[in-house]
Amino acid sequence: MSKTDQRQSGEPIYETKNLVVDLYTENNVIRAVDECSFSLFAGETLAVVGESGSGKTVMTLGPLGLLPEGIAVHMRGTAATSRGDLLRFGGRRRASVRGNDFGVVFQDPLSALNPMRRIGPQLAEQACRFAGITASGTKADAVSNLRRVGIADPEDRYWRYPHEFSGGMRQRAMIALALASRPKILLADEPTTALDATVQAQIISLLKQIQAEDGLAILLITHDIGVVAGMADRVAVMYAGRIVEEGAVTDVLKNPVHPYTQGLLSSVPDLDTPIGEKLTEIPGTPPDLSRLEAGCRFAPRCFAAQPSCSLARPTLSSVSITAPTHKVACFVMQPKYQEVIG
Repeated sequence: MSKTDQRQSGEPIYETKNLVVDLYTENNVIRAVDECSFSLFAGETLAVVGESGSGKTVMTLGPLGLLPEGIAVHMRGTAATSRGDLLRFGGRRRASVRGNDFGVVFQDPLSALNPMRRIGPQLAEQACRFAGITASGTKADAVSNLRRVGIADPEDRYWRYPHEFSGGMRQRAMIALALASRPKILLADEPTTALDATVQAQIISLLKQIQAEDGLAILLITHDIGVVAGMADRVAVMYAGRIVEEGAVTDVLKNPVHPYTQGLLSSVPDLDTPIGEKLTEIPGTPPDLSRLEAGCRFAPRCFAAQPSCSLARPTLSSVSITAPTHKVACFVMQPKYQEVIG
């Protein structure tokens, strides 16, 4: 039994079922997430991947109440931890559950951290509020967390402001803030996007080390296939608000079934790609999520599309009895894949 299978033998630590998220603008309604379901288990990393606008950030941050202010949102379905369904809680209760169960690492720590407050007291407040650390022990706890994420001279850095840190150090401080509440789940939203390759590798290594030490589950949002390959146990591929392929990272990256997943992977350069060679592109553009029609949303851009693809929406189904956890939502490719490996 694989490590992923062992983890999934228990109850999920977080689970969404048929999650729908509608965003209301002045002129229309955008169906950003459409009946998405996924489970996250203790100790594993689930990566949610897709191009910009696919819905991955709305799907993960929406139930936590972390979408930008000023956006009118309606959600239905379920998004449950052991404390209950987040969608059934009011704002204060949801914030309490979020603070206790989730630590969030945002893409831009400079805007996520309070620029008017020193780093240390921000960590200390989080630990006091959610981890039960007494006021007298919060500074020592914050210093310990700063040291743990690899920030040199943490006693001095405790008193520094975010703008006094480099980009890599700010991201480490953001991780320390996320860990201050002793969460069960670390939600990392594009945690390495703004970093150079060397610092990116360091942050990935740090997250994996913390996960191994604390048994955290990590929900990773990214468009970077390299980060997925380096961190994830499982991956869910999103397109236009829906999950179109899901499975163990080795299955999905080595044997992508959905044409969209195949397109994503073929557009990623590798070490053998000649300098200057044009990368493969997925033709067309994503659909307007405020004007959706029946059928597969990827059909207008798909090389394998059939007339029937525009008539009904495919649902996630196992591609083979030999890979039951590898699922794809595609009328055409799913049966072909079964014929090859079944």
